[in-house]
Amino acid sequence: MTGTDAPAWPQCGHLDAGERCRGRRVGSHTACLAHLDGAERAAHLASLTPGADLDHRGTPFTQSLLDELLAPLREPGSGRARVGEASFDEVRFTGDAELEEIDFGGFCSFSSAVFGGGLYVREVRTGGDFRLAAARVAGDVWLDDTDVDGDAWFYEARIEGALRFCVREVGHSAMFEGMTCGDAYFSGVRMCGVASFDGAVIDGEASFDGAVFEEGAGFEKVRIAGRACFDGTHFHRNGARFDGADIDGDMLFAEAHFAAGATFDGATIGGDLSFSGARLEADVGFRRAVFRRTARIGPLVCPGTVDFSHAVFGTAVTLEAAAREVRCRQTRWASTAALRMRYAEVDLSDAVVEFPVTVAGRPRPFVSPEGEVIAEPGLTDERVRVTSVKGVDAAHLVLADVDLTGCLFVEAVHLDQLRLEGRCLLAPPPAGPRWMRRRTLAEEQHWRATRYGGGWTPAPPGVQPHGPGVLAPVYRQLRKALEDGRNEPGAADFYYGEMEMRRHDDAASRGERTLLRLYWALSGYGLRAVRALAWLVLAMTATVLVMMLWGLPQADPDPVSAGTTDGRRITLTTRKPEPANPKGPYTKRLSTARFEKSVRVVANSVIFRASGQDLTTIGTYVEMTARLVEPALLGLAVLAVRNRVKR
Repeated sequence: MTGTDAPAWPQCGHLDAGERCRGRRVGSHTACLAHLDGAERAAHLASLTPGADLDHRGTPFTQSLLDELLAPLREPGSGRARVGEASFDEVRFTGDAELEEIDFGGFCSFSSAVFGGGLYVREVRTGGDFRLAAARVAGDVWLDDTDVDGDAWFYEARIEGALRFCVREVGHSAMFEGMTCGDAYFSGVRMCGVASFDGAVIDGEASFDGAVFEEGAGFEKVRIAGRACFDGTHFHRNGARFDGADIDGDMLFAEAHFAAGATFDGATIGGDLSFSGARLEADVGFRRAVFRRTARIGPLVCPGTVDFSHAVFGTAVTLEAAAREVRCRQTRWASTAALRMRYAEVDLSDAVVEFPVTVAGRPRPFVSPEGEVIAEPGLTDERVRVTSVKGVDAAHLVLADVDLTGCLFVEAVHLDQLRLEGRCLLAPPPAGPRWMRRRTLAEEQHWRATRYGGGWTPAPPGVQPHGPGVLAPVYRQLRKALEDGRNEPGAADFYYGEMEMRRHDDAASRGERTLLRLYWALSGYGLRAVRALAWLVLAMTATVLVMMLWGLPQADPDPVSAGTTDGRRITLTTRKPEPANPKGPYTKRLSTARFEKSVRVVANSVIFRASGQDLTTIGTYVEMTARLVEPALLGLAVLAVRNRVKR
């Protein structure tokens, strides 16, 4: 309603500069309280008794006129004024307005009122609502030692000074939607109903320390130019909503209690977020939040999910959280960041990492600024598990002391520049002699589960298994990342995984897969020394056996000399007969002497490349084969040992 609209009450007939007063007529009079003559006003005030209703809507007031009105309503003994319902809508106060020691049996309404100064309410109790909706106040608004049994309506109020809402209790809802003020103080207030500050503008600091919101509180699209303090605040039932809020300073939630979670979706936060000692019993969401100058978040302890998906961090930040799950899907870091996690499953899918970002598992509990250990109720699994880096440019990503047994790597780029620090765990194959002990990617586990079944971890719901052709490059890049970090033994498992995927890749040529199968069977791709040594021992044993049975001659042939003489000269020709193949039963050939000679032949062939022993034709070819195969097997064994121990 504007000043030119006809009011909804009997209007005062007084004219001031040709404009009719909007005050409500008093009783049967034609004027409002302000424009009654002295005798009429005195008669009206004399008719009032404690507990009377007051209706002076639109009336111009001064503090002296208000004191006159309240004087006959004060109890002689206590001095407190007792009023029924009070309607002061659209009143106009000249200067400050003070309401002290008043008991309203019903509501007290100043909706759309205009105050030339401040409004000071002290030791007031209302049995109904207290309304300041759409009011205009040129100074401060203070409500000290006040109780409101009904609703508190401050929506669309314009307060040029500070709002000090030191109300002990609001019995029902509190509406501050669209309100503007300077500093705002709600310390210690108890609001039994829904509290809404949606769209409010606070041009200074806001303090809610120690406040209790029984039905939760809404701060959606609120704007606070300074710091927002919620230390020790309790948000029961419906939790707290800061969606779309714009907080230019720090947000402090030390020792706060969130019984039903909190959301900061789409909020813009200019300073730090402190949750030291805060108790959160449900999820916390920061989806699409923008952190302009935030240097520190936490320590945040949450038994549920902390969601930073689509959030943007504009400056270097340290995030400390102990939670069941931390989501950073499509989160963007425009500066360096350190994520110190406890217990959490961390999802980094499609995150944008422009500067070095470290995700580290923290073994020690967080401590408060006072040095006290912060409790972590509801959290039991101390592993920090990174579940996905797919879609991430890993060139600036560092993972330290985290569990990667379920981590998805496919679709990540620059994995060859990923840094794995500390002890990063990967899933082993199933137990048993069939599978070699090594570290495997979760995606290989998913693929093998579809092929071999039990023992391998199947893909979780919504995750599509990838084949060997996709996984081989992933293993290759991770191997290079560890090699560049001088972790050659750690890179060996990734090399093994790469070769395994190449061996099982149906897109590879048959010849390539055959060579890889042979390489795998002989030495585990040059990484299994025991396997290569076993083949070497087997080959040497077979060679010794063949030598004993067929390779060594029946006896070492002696040279034979033949000569001619012509009376004056003698000509001698020395010839060594061909070694004779052994004869007789095989049992006689397996003698100690022949065994010793065969071992000498094989050892010389493997190590010294030539035995110098007379051999049968079969023995000669066996020795040639041994000189080719067995040194190669020995080399594979040496290579496998070197790959496991070199630095």
